[in-house]
Amino acid sequence: MKKYPIILSIAGSDSSGGAGIQADLKAISALGAYGTTAITAITVQNTTGVRAIHAIPSEYVRGQIEAVMDDIMPDAIKIGMINDIEIVHVIAESIRKYHPQHVVFDPVMVSTSGCKLVEDNAIEALTKELMPLTDLITPNLDEAIVLTGKKIQNLEEMEIASKELLAFGSKAVLVKGGHLSGENMYDVLQLKDREKPYIFTGQHVESKNVHGTGCTLSSSIATFLAYGLDMPEAVSKAKEYVANAIDAGKDIMIGHGNGPLNHFYNPTKMHIIQTNE
Repeated sequence: MKKYPIILSIAGSDSSGGAGIQADLKAISALGAYGTTAITAITVQNTTGVRAIHAIPSEYVRGQIEAVMDDIMPDAIKIGMINDIEIVHVIAESIRKYHPQHVVFDPVMVSTSGCKLVEDNAIEALTKELMPLTDLITPNLDEAIVLTGKKIQNLEEMEIASKELLAFGSKAVLVKGGHLSGENMYDVLQLKDREKPYIFTGQHVESKNVHGTGCTLSSSIATFLAYGLDMPEAVSKAKEYVANAIDAGKDIMIGHGNGPLNHFYNPTKMHIIQTNE
């Protein structure tokens, strides 16, 4: 039997099309895989900011996940914005029920425009109930500061934070340093079973079109894991894809604020993977 690599994105909907579910589907499709979704919230937003958030009732989130898992059986799950504690419980229960092969969690807490996206009581549930079930969490600097309670201003502090964040139970942590000052950008990947972290370096691309970068990166990592790459390879490939998508979209005008990446700068044909079924 043949099939596409299949990824389930559990995340919020972005009406401007640049982040959340919409960014995930674009990235997954551009990389030749097949995307399915379970929407956790509807956001009212555009490129200038988030105006309102409406959480989907938890029973409907559960229903979406079960409908996909019972029939389509994704190879990987990407989890994004969750701003309701009941939805945290539902997702954790679903992971324990279905035992997906790969789980990537992007703990989205603050939007690019600075809007808080997560209720305070949900943060504790994320760390205690959901993170221990994941293969990778991908906090940016702001999120890592919230989770560790410590300032993070350089590469050394990122490395320390990555080790501390493993205490929440994930098999790996990717601390994203896109908000660091200076020309160079660093991301730190710390695996649970490895003493030294992997350090990814790159140069900042001057662009205001970076809305949805974190969503795109995490869904891309999930996609490459679904293709069978190991964690360091999946992160490296995903970072390369995101960097190219930022560069390809830096001169495009969409909206009056933070615009999206160019997800389809180099669209590929859908790939087929062979299974033993």
